[in-house]
Amino acid sequence: APAVARPQPAPVAEIAPAAVPPQVQGSPDTYDTGIKVRREVLGDAHVDGILEQTDAFSEDFQQLVTRYAWGEVWHRPGLDRRTRSCVTLTALVAGGHLDELAVHTRAALRNGLTPDEIKEVLLQAAVYCGVPAASGAFRVARQVIREETTPPE
Repeated sequence: APAVARPQPAPVAEIAPAAVPPQVQGSPDTYDTGIKVRREVLGDAHVDGILEQTDAFSEDFQQLVTRYAWGEVWHRPGLDRRTRSCVTLTALVAGGHLDELAVHTRAALRNGLTPDEIKEVLLQAAVYCGVPAASGAFRVARQVIREETTPPE
């Protein structure tokens, strides 16, 4: 009888030990760039309020957010700030983060989006994120837009 070839077991990938990168706290210029962009997008009053609330427990987190979100991502040249605001609003609707949606609705206005453009972003989000999520987002955005666009009496 002819010899029957036995299937050979698939080779097993070997996992090398993880390389341990040197500790990098981010360059000072990344933080400086991040705080500048964060202030331009969110406004000095908002950023000052966040920084005033920062304590020993939350300091590392605030530095991370400033370096990573603002100094790295928001500072990248691939999208303009209006587009980044559209993406951010949609992501916040999807995640149900209505407190942050209020902050970023103000930022979107500061970045040049009109109330009608914000409405269109939220309508688009309703299709892909769900009507209940968009319903809450419309309530928040409507209030923020009223506050930001109604002249003081």
